[in-house]
Amino acid sequence: MRVLVVTAVAAERDAVVRGAAAAGTGPAEEAPGRVAELALPGYVLHRPAPAGPQPLVIDVLAAGVGPAAAAAGTATALAAAALSGSPYDLAVSAGIGGGFTATATATAAAPGRTAPVGSVVVSDAIVAADLGAETPTGFVPVTELGFGTVEHRPPAALVRAVAEAAGAQRGDVLTVSTVTGSAERAAALVAARPGALAEAMEGFGVAEAAAAHGVPVLEIRAVSNPVGPRDRAAWRIGDALEALAGASAALREALRAAPAETWSSS
Repeated sequence: MRVLVVTAVAAERDAVVRGAAAAGTGPAEEAPGRVAELALPGYVLHRPAPAGPQPLVIDVLAAGVGPAAAAAGTATALAAAALSGSPYDLAVSAGIGGGFTATATATAAAPGRTAPVGSVVVSDAIVAADLGAETPTGFVPVTELGFGTVEHRPPAALVRAVAEAAGAQRGDVLTVSTVTGSAERAAALVAARPGALAEAMEGFGVAEAAAAHGVPVLEIRAVSNPVGPRDRAAWRIGDALEALAGASAALREALRAAPAETWSSS
């Protein structure tokens, strides 16, 4: 099985690599150091040494920040793999992100669960939360304008398996091009998508590229900060990166236990 994991920045990539290399060998900090670097046009893939009775190739790519960069990097890697005769079986958007908290959802129309700092969210749906148009009566998704899509749904069986392995919550992960900076905007996002648990900037770009190649997609986010007013003192990036490494190890173990044929058509 071949899996492409796409992050935004190198720190996220390194956490994913560390967790993937450690899977089945012990805690993430005990990961072996063997990581191959493979050149693509404009990018470099990082590949932890395969381990375990059933070889599982996980390539990790830091594609840049935002949905456009994520889509470009993902499409490049998917196309290169397909042309080489070894296509990927799964694309994963992974990284840290904001979590919706009780404060963010308190004034929402349908308050729900929350994702505290340090927790992990696995996507039930990957949603383009700000793709559309502003109108006198409010925001209109691009789908209501008569074209495009604003949602991709990962295979349900895979979502369940990875969430269980990672001890993670399942929920919608929102992709935005502008990070939310106010309680009012956070509440509006949750009112529009009551299942929202996390916000990030790349998932929908990865999902669009994967859909173009007919490859299933998943998103995993470790929460580094609450969604809402920007308070850098409340951010826990180091803790979130550790949680991301743990989720990467869990992803690898879940994939070993549930081969692609058990979830690719879910």
